[in-house]
Amino acid sequence: MSAALGEMELAPEADRAPGAPHPRETVALFGQDAAEARFLDAFTTGRLHHAWLITGPRGVGKATLAWRIARFLLAQPVGEPGGGLFGAAPPPPDTLDIGTDHPVYRRSAQLAEPRLCLIRRAWDEKKARHAAQISVEEVRKLNGFFHMSAADGGRRVVIVDSADEMNVSAANALLKTLEEPPKHAVLLLVSHQPSRLLPTIRSRCRELRLAPLGQDDLARALDAAGFDAADRSDALAELSAGSVGEALRLTNLDGVETYGEIIALFATMPRLDRARALKLAEGCVGAANVERFDLVLGLMDRFLARLARAGAGRPPIVEAAPGEAGLMARLAPDAWAAGDWAVLQQELSARAAHARAVNLDPAALILDMVFKINDTASRVAR
Repeated sequence: MSAALGEMELAPEADRAPGAPHPRETVALFGQDAAEARFLDAFTTGRLHHAWLITGPRGVGKATLAWRIARFLLAQPVGEPGGGLFGAAPPPPDTLDIGTDHPVYRRSAQLAEPRLCLIRRAWDEKKARHAAQISVEEVRKLNGFFHMSAADGGRRVVIVDSADEMNVSAANALLKTLEEPPKHAVLLLVSHQPSRLLPTIRSRCRELRLAPLGQDDLARALDAAGFDAADRSDALAELSAGSVGEALRLTNLDGVETYGEIIALFATMPRLDRARALKLAEGCVGAANVERFDLVLGLMDRFLARLARAGAGRPPIVEAAPGEAGLMARLAPDAWAAGDWAVLQQELSARAAHARAVNLDPAALILDMVFKINDTASRVAR
């Protein structure tokens, strides 16, 4: 069932990106017209499937699309799409928009729509953190939801965000619902990595694949979310890989500026500026800098990936920081260098994942990674 507004305000939401509006509060969806059109075609032609798997990279609008579909379905009468009792049937809908003044929109925004059930990771009051996975208890709430919401005979919608986070028991419990769906029920499963789902779950869903956003759509989405990033939209589009969620995170954490610092540091290689490297590492220390630590690790990994592609003959079309193109041309002049950088990226990515798991000192990890990158730069220079 839906959580009350007071409960929602007290507990952080597992499906809300830091500093960003929740997907249920987002009216417009940019850059995903093809996916919307495919769903509308299924609806208007009477081929509405009972389960949809909404896939694609993180932050490209999957949850926003799920909420748009949910509101749209709950606002439509049950029966033949566009059908009427008297006279000519009205034209079929050509958009998922229902208007912010619609009762379904208002109730959904407050998590108070009785025909909508949201399944996500629960908040643990005692531990003051979200559960690591969606538990079977969360999925079993569907039994009560379908029983209580069946009285009016109307359509009911379930959003699972994200399906990748279900544990095995939860996945098996959801599978039972997918195998024997209640009448007029539609399940919307958000998935960043559909390969992690049970094959039996994937086989019972129709997939809507969302693509990364282009620069213009990304800028429009950021503007709609209240972020003015026009002066650095090129860099954001490059570093976020077309993900609105990642672009918002980069904006909130000054990611473009931090990437510029990293490029300036790497520009000193192979004669590494150790003072600048130490400053970067020390800026990741402490509880207040946990997000910056993750940001720096992610941006270093992104640089190595871009560097390897540049050496393989696919340099970035747009610089994400001043001097990046020249640095890549110097550090990755050929395919041999590209291979070295690709191997190093995999090695450092695995090391970073291990370091997070064992709580390795952030400064020590950053410095170690920088030194390894400098060693490879020295080898390439020779």
